[in-house]
Amino acid sequence: MKKILITRKLIKSSEEYASSIFDIKLNEEDKLLTKDELIDKSSDCDGILSSLTEKLDADVISKLSDKVKIISNFAVGFGNIDPNAAKKRNIIVTNTPDVLTDATAEIAMLVLLGAARRAKEGIEWVNKKNWKWSSTFLMGKQLTGSRLGILGMGRIGRAVADRARSFGMKIHYYNRSRLNKNLEKNAVYHKSLESLLSVSDFFSINCPSTKETKHIINNKTIKCFPNGAVVSNSARGDMIDDDAMVDALKNGKIFALGLDVYNGEPDIHPDYLTLPNVFVLPHLGSATKKTRTAMADLAINNIDEFFKTGKCKNKIN
Repeated sequence: MKKILITRKLIKSSEEYASSIFDIKLNEEDKLLTKDELIDKSSDCDGILSSLTEKLDADVISKLSDKVKIISNFAVGFGNIDPNAAKKRNIIVTNTPDVLTDATAEIAMLVLLGAARRAKEGIEWVNKKNWKWSSTFLMGKQLTGSRLGILGMGRIGRAVADRARSFGMKIHYYNRSRLNKNLEKNAVYHKSLESLLSVSDFFSINCPSTKETKHIINNKTIKCFPNGAVVSNSARGDMIDDDAMVDALKNGKIFALGLDVYNGEPDIHPDYLTLPNVFVLPHLGSATKKTRTAMADLAINNIDEFFKTGKCKNKIN
């Protein structure tokens, strides 16, 4: 029986499922493992089921036991892992695509709506218990009839588009390549990010984190937005240059910002906590019981498939 290190606690049913297939080593305290602890605890294991909280960079991977043959990431993203370093060690890396699409798209709409309709300010007024209605009280931005620009029209981006259409929004997008007409569903394709931003009354970031997308929303690109745009990010925090965004939020170029992800999680730019026009969640994109169970089970199945066949359809390196 293969031995697997599971770096963070999973839903109980998923841990039981894993134990029915493998000899599992659990992190009972569910604490963040240091690099040294990760290397030590995996030394007698055949595989690692990791989470985004573990940084399996080139240094860590170079020190893993030769016994480790697979790193199965409990996420669709894999910015916490150096897949090239793993490949050099003949370690395959897998992820969990498809199963978190709907849950993440729901959160993308939540942060977009929360920012547009001034939810943070509304909650603060409720807590004060002294708000008074008026015809101009906390007026926000309405989605109906507005243009939504989507950066990244993969599975999640398309799911966001489907939900936004239900709000009567007009969909525009920028992607590495244009979608076929069946997937496009009359959305307007833009050949450049700048072109997309120029028509984005609302803007949703849904692309992978890469060297090319780091700080893709910066001083230069923010200038391309229409005045008073609403921006949301439910992808990865490093897409936005925080200092540039804070300036735009303060001077009104950006009306409001909705975040489920941000640089340095759980640390956050201090101005995001004090600005009234920033609506923030603690990375809840896939946080439903249905989705987290499906993710864990898929991560387990990835390991099982690999050891049974020597291959895995969700291999990313």
